[in-house]
Amino acid sequence: MRAIIQRVKNTSVTIEKKCVAKIDHGLLVLLGIEHKDNALDIDWLANKVTGLRIFNDESGKMNRSVLDTDGEIIIVSQFTLHASIQKGFRPSFIKAAKPEQAIPIYNSFIQTCEKKIGKIIQTGVFGAHMEIALVNDGPVTILIDSLNKE
Repeated sequence: MRAIIQRVKNTSVTIEKKCVAKIDHGLLVLLGIEHKDNALDIDWLANKVTGLRIFNDESGKMNRSVLDTDGEIIIVSQFTLHASIQKGFRPSFIKAAKPEQAIPIYNSFIQTCEKKIGKIIQTGVFGAHMEIALVNDGPVTILIDSLNKE
């Protein structure tokens, strides 16, 4: 699983001119699921996302998590995070999981994060064309890959 985590002042997801998700403070998580991903990846990544200390403390240092700041999370599926551009200029998405595999993993990831933060997590709609608006706070953007745990 790959995730781009952005610390946001606000973000929203719109589909066909209708706002389906909106938060004022927290994290926007763009989530890509690979065909190799499994339950261990879900747990590992959910721990990282909810525990990631990228919010400022009283001293202005990034030392607080979304849990510590009572922030919210929006999770949006994004298969293009598994794009390969090895050959030519047209991306290949062969590593991205097919919807029948990706949707259950996506839903399980959302549920796992909800348990960890004790709140309902807002989402985009899997497979839909979405418009995402955000004000990135910092900017702070972190890339995490469960197959490359650095």
